[in-house]
Amino acid sequence: MTSSDKTPGLGTAVVIGGGLAGLGAAWALRGHAERIVVVERDHYPAEPAFRAGVPQGRHAHLVLEAGHRVLEEMFPGIKQELMDAGALRVTTSEVRWLCSAGWMAEYPAQMAFLSCTRPVLDQLVLERVRADSSIEFLEGTDVVGLLGSAGAVTGVKVRERGPERGEVRDLPAELVVDAAGRSTSVPKWLTELGCRPVPEQRVDAGVAYTSRLFHRPAGVDLGGQAIYLQTKAPEAPRMGVLLPVEGDRWIVSLAGMRGAEPRPGEEGFTEHLAGLRDPLLREVLRDAEPAGEVRGFLPGPGVRRHYERSGPEGLVAVGDAASTFNPVYGQGVTVALFCARELRRTVRRHGGIGHAAARDARRAVAAASKNPWVMSCAEDARFDTTTGAPTGALLKLQHRFLDKVLAGATRDPLVTAAFHEVMSLVEPPSLLFRPSVLSAVLRG
Repeated sequence: MTSSDKTPGLGTAVVIGGGLAGLGAAWALRGHAERIVVVERDHYPAEPAFRAGVPQGRHAHLVLEAGHRVLEEMFPGIKQELMDAGALRVTTSEVRWLCSAGWMAEYPAQMAFLSCTRPVLDQLVLERVRADSSIEFLEGTDVVGLLGSAGAVTGVKVRERGPERGEVRDLPAELVVDAAGRSTSVPKWLTELGCRPVPEQRVDAGVAYTSRLFHRPAGVDLGGQAIYLQTKAPEAPRMGVLLPVEGDRWIVSLAGMRGAEPRPGEEGFTEHLAGLRDPLLREVLRDAEPAGEVRGFLPGPGVRRHYERSGPEGLVAVGDAASTFNPVYGQGVTVALFCARELRRTVRRHGGIGHAAARDARRAVAAASKNPWVMSCAEDARFDTTTGAPTGALLKLQHRFLDKVLAGATRDPLVTAAFHEVMSLVEPPSLLFRPSVLSAVLRG
């Protein structure tokens, strides 16, 4: 029997990274591995709190409708737990959305998302995962390398963090899941094992963020519950979003593409707010008292790693370690949950965590992230300062069609509803070509 034909079974699975993607992966493997070890470089806080290992956690996060459906499927009852913790239910029609063509039309929304800060979501998921006796955590521990060869990953090398670092020790495993996020070192470690470089796509719009929490003034009327002032290429490369969160607060994130990045600090936040293409957000915040400091974030390029094309046995990448998106489109958390769902489906189908299951999981993860990646890259390509973006006649046709869709979404509720379903990742982009939707778009 060759290593690639390794029999599925209840061996050891190691998950690199204990963020939302890693916790979802560990939960997905329950019952299909005898031992599941989550290696997390931070120490988790006792209560919901921002932590250094999740730098993007201080900024507005949107778990799309499709993500909430997966979250509830994997963690039954968690939507109610989120609401009990202060998360607010926001229907898509309660988002005042200024797209490139104008304000989205009102429509009777069937979809809704729960809005809260990232620590609240992470803490509730963590509590569920920690309660499972088959999952153990190595907190305050770094993964410093991989075990194995060019053909197969057979575990990881770990070392405790801190002023008195412990010795590097081996942690053998039948399956290694890379959930280390944007900063993952796994591609570098694979080259050290002699593996061929994993094929990558990189698209970089040069986006930068600045965010702040605010206390909600009593009696304020937004005309909805949330605000999204989208960019408009090429003349308006700045965007702003306001979401209601627990504690009677708003979280406000401002962003700009390359050449329009917000300057750091309070002065930069105020300046960027004034430069948005509509004054609504600035007017809403005029009497709002800040509830925290201004925080900046440079997410870096979008990267899609094609492990399904060239990946060693025994390895699966999920979340940002597999596909990193421009965060302005709010896809990252939802796609990470897709990855966990696909991992769970795959190990169930194979009856364990063998190499065949890992190969199928890599293909399933790639398929789940394809549409979000194509959608975000196509929008990034509208900006001349974006590097690595797709080009060509087909892209221009896509842009022209989407422009018609957006124009239709400003006046026809049928088009607005369809567009929201696609952007919420509930339906694929092909929904926009359904005869009823397409005819409404073309009539416009």
